[in-house]
Amino acid sequence: METHFQDYLTMLRVERNVSPRTFEAYQRDLNQYLAFIVEKGVDALGEISQMHIREYIRTLNERGLASSSIARIFSSIRSYHKFLSAEGIIKENQTLVLTSPKAPKKLPEVLSETEIAAITKAVDESSQFAKRDIAIIEMLYSCGLRVSELCDLKISNLFLDDDMIRIMGKGSKERLLPIGGTAKRYLNDYLTYTRPGFLKNTGSSSVFLSRNGKPLTRAMVNILLNKWVRASGITKPVSPHTLRHSFATHLLEGGADLRFVQALLGHSDISTTQIYTHLDKHHLKEVYKTHHPRS
Repeated sequence: METHFQDYLTMLRVERNVSPRTFEAYQRDLNQYLAFIVEKGVDALGEISQMHIREYIRTLNERGLASSSIARIFSSIRSYHKFLSAEGIIKENQTLVLTSPKAPKKLPEVLSETEIAAITKAVDESSQFAKRDIAIIEMLYSCGLRVSELCDLKISNLFLDDDMIRIMGKGSKERLLPIGGTAKRYLNDYLTYTRPGFLKNTGSSSVFLSRNGKPLTRAMVNILLNKWVRASGITKPVSPHTLRHSFATHLLEGGADLRFVQALLGHSDISTTQIYTHLDKHHLKEVYKTHHPRS
């Protein structure tokens, strides 16, 4: 069966300019979907029916996949069929009348300012990694970076004299972010006293390096963060994303406008930002009492 799959992947790369992680997810999802379709004896793309797609979604449920994963896979399938229809390869897009499985809006943990301070204080100052690790924690929290954005940060992206950094976010979308005084101080300490020793002969342009002079990976950042979280005595799950979520929550609790937070986080859709903005009931009541004339 001619799938035009490579044409679709080229479109993702060239026209939609999706991130490498998103590209890999689409490729993996659709390879499995098309393998299922072939197993069902379908000989041409135009023979794929709503029944086939519903059956595939049902098999994903039976395999115990999370509803969020199924929603993502269905989104990949819908995008693929939309491409096939737009290119005239199939007459009808069978996904148009199908309802996307609803992914639950699970809110990640949020840390208090006291808890974040406890994590940075737990960093062992005698460690050769201390200045780097504190700078990483502060950058994740003070700038709201995705862990991938932190790992991809280059020296050329730092404009510390202007208190700004340049971030290349999802879909290669660029944004400028302010960097606060605390994060800037710790970052400068790391750049001055620690990074030169890590750099060695690699000549890496990445900001955050391992002791071998190689750029830190997402896994490495997770490991070092959790090391200091455990040392602080905090027992709830904490990831780099928890610090990003805390960044957004604390801004909103401080009175920041939702659109402003959306721009800082690099969200293309404000509904994504709203998921991050769970304010506690006490704060909601206080805002209501302060600003509503009938409170």
